[in-house]
Amino acid sequence: MDSTVTGTFHPPRAPSYLDIEMPATAPVTDRELALKLWVVLARAHRVIADRARRDAERRGLTLSEFAVLEVLFHKGDLPIGQLGHRVLLTSGSMTYVVDKLARRGLLARRRCGEDQRVTYVAITPAGRHLMAGIFPQHAEAIRRAAAGLTAEEKRAAIALLKRLGLAAEHATVDGAE
Repeated sequence: MDSTVTGTFHPPRAPSYLDIEMPATAPVTDRELALKLWVVLARAHRVIADRARRDAERRGLTLSEFAVLEVLFHKGDLPIGQLGHRVLLTSGSMTYVVDKLARRGLLARRRCGEDQRVTYVAITPAGRHLMAGIFPQHAEAIRRAAAGLTAEEKRAAIALLKRLGLAAEHATVDGAE
């Protein structure tokens, strides 16, 4: 007699940190909760950033290059310092990324007419064409990475993380700031 089982086999899935509830022995002090929050934020950031990085690399860009092109694609020309601030890159890293993208013909520098010390970065038609073709798929990759939360949970997370970031920016560290 044939003893094979029909149907689809689903191998066990490794638990995701999204599946894990806070155990009864969860942190109880504010310090323990802050440390747990830091670990959870770091892990979530790593996972989503890795997805974004892999998606950008599949399209022939580093995540920094993609970020620069994305900001210029959506916001228009910006002074290089403001652009670096928006994509969280230092001035040295910005110079490197802008040089690479300019060599590829995806963006160009131009001096400010009123203040020659200011350099603007502008996306070229080739850069705009590239981003128009790849941004929708990248946005979908990020949507899939964030699919573990409902729309309402995403709104709440955005508000809470903004509040956390602003408070952390003004917090003192060992009374040093």
